Amino acid sequence: MGFVRWMSIAVIATSAVMAVLIVGSGGYGSGSRLGAAVALAAFALAWFTLGVRARDNSTIAAVYVGVLVVTVGAAVAFMPVMATLQSLAYPLVWVLAERTRNAIIGNVALALSVGIGFLITMGLSANALLYTTTIVTLSLLFSLALGLWITQISTLSDQRHDLVLELQSTRDELAAISRDAGVSSERERLAREIHDTIAQDLTGLVLVAQRARRELDNNHPAAAAEQLELIEDSARAALAEARALVTASAPVGLTGDGISSALHRLAERYTRETQLTVTVDAEQLPAIERETEVVVLRCAQEALANVRKHASATRATISVSVDDTGLTVSVADDGVGFDPTTARTGFGLEGMSERLALVNGRLDVDSSGAGTTVRATIPKEVLA
Repeated sequence: MGFVRWMSIAVIATSAVMAVLIVGSGGYGSGSRLGAAVALAAFALAWFTLGVRARDNSTIAAVYVGVLVVTVGAAVAFMPVMATLQSLAYPLVWVLAERTRNAIIGNVALALSVGIGFLITMGLSANALLYTTTIVTLSLLFSLALGLWITQISTLSDQRHDLVLELQSTRDELAAISRDAGVSSERERLAREIHDTIAQDLTGLVLVAQRARRELDNNHPAAAAEQLELIEDSARAALAEARALVTASAPVGLTGDGISSALHRLAERYTRETQLTVTVDAEQLPAIERETEVVVLRCAQEALANVRKHASATRATISVSVDDTGLTVSVADDGVGFDPTTARTGFGLEGMSERLALVNGRLDVDSSGAGTTVRATIPKEVLA
């Protein structure tokens, strides 16, 4: 039930009780009882004509409070027992006032009206003044204390409600940001995987196909057939990498025999594709997590891809070592080198740095005219 319905029931019940008191009060004259009855009727009528609309209109609320003050004071002036109407009038003033200050002013006005009513009917004797002052003061203080307490609770409740709404909004925003970050992270992960696997395989296929074309142009069918066989092997490897990427499984280069064997297979494949001599120094490594093996293999793949594309090298060495600080994988070549301080325009080294950052690792590059060394370091705490 809404506020208006509850208050209407309260007004009706209170008016009925007060009407019974008026009729049953034989100690008062008929004029006093008639005046009290008229004031009571005005009190009830004011609620049903003005009070029911007062919460939606501040002007009507102000008028209603004024009528309430007058009718209650008038009823008390005719019969002091009508002061019982205060029990309903004070809460109505608090509820309908727009601000706390207005509620306090309305309560004070109601108390003065009731006090004046008491003095009118009881006279200005010392006993009447003491009685009136005591009753009115206690009623006003109780109303102010209760009203301020309820107002504070209501204010805190509104603040908590606003805070809950704000937290819900923030939670929704964070959820959206988290989803966007997840999508972005997955997109970056796929970009790294495609670059480090399928893109490298396709680059090798192009180089081998170009070499096969030259062998055919030079009328060397046996050499061309060897290159075609290599193209088939590379294409199968690219297909396997693509399937592994789609199914989100481990890289096909990693089998049950560990990272050392995977690096040897990688070196053999690059040697066949590029005629570049690639050696591996990665023996007797301790057991490491599969995710760390993936990082090591991808770093080695990307470093060799850079050697093939940029170094003009004849030899490259993959070295993996583990000490008290962690694991280090380095790829060194005897190529022309480059200036590591220049801006990086490709995805390779940046992709390696980002991949290593996921395991709290770092990438160092040393380069000169005698060659380049790319060194990836993974801290010990993430190895096992």
